[in-house]
Amino acid sequence: MANALQYDAAPSRPLSRGDIKILSLSALGGALEFYDFIIFVYFATVIGHLFFPPDMPEWLRMIQTYGIFAAGYLARPLGGIIMAHFGDLLGRKRMFTLSIFLMSVPTLLIGCLPTYETIGYLAPLLLVLMRILQGAAVGGEVPGAWVFVTEHVSRKDVGLACGTLASGLVAGILIGSIISAFLKSYYTPEEMTAYGWRVPFLIGGVFGFLAVYLRRYLEETPVFAEMRAKKALSEGLPVKRVLSRHLDSVVLSMAVTWILTGAVVVVVLMTPSLLQTLYGIDASLANVWAIVCVIIGCVVSGWCCDRIGSGITIILWSLLLGITYWIMMHTVPSHPDQLMLLYCLAGFGVGIVGVVPTVAVKSFPAAVRFSGLSFSYNVAYAIFGGFTPVVVSTLMASHPAAPAYYIAALAVLGVVIGIFLLRAPSGQRLAVMQH
Repeated sequence: MANALQYDAAPSRPLSRGDIKILSLSALGGALEFYDFIIFVYFATVIGHLFFPPDMPEWLRMIQTYGIFAAGYLARPLGGIIMAHFGDLLGRKRMFTLSIFLMSVPTLLIGCLPTYETIGYLAPLLLVLMRILQGAAVGGEVPGAWVFVTEHVSRKDVGLACGTLASGLVAGILIGSIISAFLKSYYTPEEMTAYGWRVPFLIGGVFGFLAVYLRRYLEETPVFAEMRAKKALSEGLPVKRVLSRHLDSVVLSMAVTWILTGAVVVVVLMTPSLLQTLYGIDASLANVWAIVCVIIGCVVSGWCCDRIGSGITIILWSLLLGITYWIMMHTVPSHPDQLMLLYCLAGFGVGIVGVVPTVAVKSFPAAVRFSGLSFSYNVAYAIFGGFTPVVVSTLMASHPAAPAYYIAALAVLGVVIGIFLLRAPSGQRLAVMQH
């Protein structure tokens, strides 16, 4: 594996106050951006009634509403690749700031859009356009954030940096859930339909612009600055070089991203509705605490990557994820009183998403790191994130325990990847290039 797991980082040194500032601002921006992207799903029902004809069948209305939500996922690869291209050629900071600006504008505009009653079919078309812009923005934000922070910190803190960022992204989902629950309890259904649904989008847009302002105080990464000074930037199309010279790294990064999507989509997003539909169990409160445990798990798993290595860490967290979720889905139906404890343990297992960027970031050399990571992550997320609910739901028709089997299969994949990382020669596993 000639090109995989090459990494350029700052020489080993203590985590400085500047590093902490960069991690904090990046995690905060990531949380706000993921909040902006995910808040749509919490108000999908209201939006469906307001942006489509009133005489449309309910099933068709929901399909079209979630189709608009999915449009954001489909736009991620293109937006991510374009921003990564310029991130490898013009600088990490510019694209890092641009991504959150591109998310803030459409989020704010969604909160101001006229509905179907006012402008007819132009309303859903404008909504689709806003979601596409949001998808393009988040496609650049996530890999851009991982590259930005890991090129700032010491090589011995790369895992912690990735884990902290991952926890910030998950925190965005938690913020969306909390604000959604609060607004739905504060406003009456009539008030929510009249104007209440606009509030979370307006909040997201305003705070997004605040994050744009704060990112002005961040500096370009030392790695990119040195490449620019030495005229060592990638020539031509970075993504072309990625696909021609670093295909093994692309495969590895897409594989770990598959684990990430399965853990988040199945365990965090789908499980509450699955438990409600199959067994009549309300898991909404347990889901909130499980997300809190995901946030903690991300930081802990990232820290472990720095201390015991990515290979061992991804093996341990894969086993933890697969076993805890399996026990939960086979125990809770007959013992619902154990839901809270078991869901929190499974949530801590989902903290494997803190390991994923650590492995993926180290897979590409600095000159094409942004493009390589962005292509691998966004294409994999669009494929696996989009099809996972369909696959799991289809399998459940013949076996109710299909979600547990799906997560178990991904856990096996994680163990295989971990063994591969451990068996790879040390020079290929981490070819560090000094500043």
